[in-house]
Amino acid sequence: MTMPRLRTVVLVAGAAVLAKRAMRRRINAAPLWPMPALDEPISGRGRLATVTRKVLVTERTEPAEGVVRLRLEGTGLPAWQPGAHVDLVLPSGLVRQYSLCGDPADTDTYTVATRLIEDGRGGSREVHEQLHEGAEIEIRGPRNRFPLVESPAYAFVAGGIGITPVLPMLRAAEAAGADWRLLYCGRSRATLPYLDEIEKLGGDRVTVVAEDESGLPELGFLAEVPEETAVYCCGPDGLMDAVTAAMPAGRTPHLERFSPATTAGGGAFEVELRRSGRTVPVAADQSVLAAVRTELPGVAYSCEQGFCGTCQQRVLEGEIDHRDELLTDAERGDSMLICVSRCAGERLVLDL
Repeated sequence: MTMPRLRTVVLVAGAAVLAKRAMRRRINAAPLWPMPALDEPISGRGRLATVTRKVLVTERTEPAEGVVRLRLEGTGLPAWQPGAHVDLVLPSGLVRQYSLCGDPADTDTYTVATRLIEDGRGGSREVHEQLHEGAEIEIRGPRNRFPLVESPAYAFVAGGIGITPVLPMLRAAEAAGADWRLLYCGRSRATLPYLDEIEKLGGDRVTVVAEDESGLPELGFLAEVPEETAVYCCGPDGLMDAVTAAMPAGRTPHLERFSPATTAGGGAFEVELRRSGRTVPVAADQSVLAAVRTELPGVAYSCEQGFCGTCQQRVLEGEIDHRDELLTDAERGDSMLICVSRCAGERLVLDL
């Protein structure tokens, strides 16, 4: 091989390596970056560029009745900001999202807390019954779709376990010298986690409403909240809906929802799987994911709640009825999470 030709081969090979590394850095740095269409339908693995890490449960406590708090230790844990959450990959394979409620400055430890939901889908029960000190589990993330915006003043409303993403926000607001208030409500004082810490932190800026003592919280004060005050709420859907309704006209609060989106409703439709050459009907009470998996059982999915992004698919044709809690506005133009989102018309075409 001549010297010029050898030099050309080396240069081309080097450029290919550099391009591959640059692409990998881009994907790792931005797990929401949309992947191009592939020759074979392997589904939303681009979202799974969010690295899975092993952590050890080093402490388990009960900060309130029915609530378990876990301290998770690992090496090289990514930094996070108030409002962030992680995916816990439970021993059964279930994936559930839990807000980080520890100290962002602690780079070797994550803290999560969960309430036992008796009539839930099994995730909280598995945490309560199987995750004890010494257990090793996998996590993904963190991700933050509930970030704390910079503001001179805040009004926080938390219901029960909804305090978990709010607690780091309170600490951050206090450290920044911002004016803040918290309305903290629940069934009883005994069921409110971190209550002692919060009352010590906020003093008379904290209003506690226990339903067994004083009934439902009064939200009328939100109608008078100054425009410069950022309003945050996390808790049961009923509480978040009430907070939204109580806001001044034209204003909306920052909300964090971890309840499953409604996958049914809006009627039946059909989905064409373009690359597979198949068309599947989707019943009114069926998710797109369930319908697609009857033809392509290998399609990846995880949370089935519109949070993790594993099932994200490219949409080639059709109007999308987005019901997820994750995609950006840009992504919503040509992709959907098929576990919860639906068709706003009669037909969708997916790049599968």
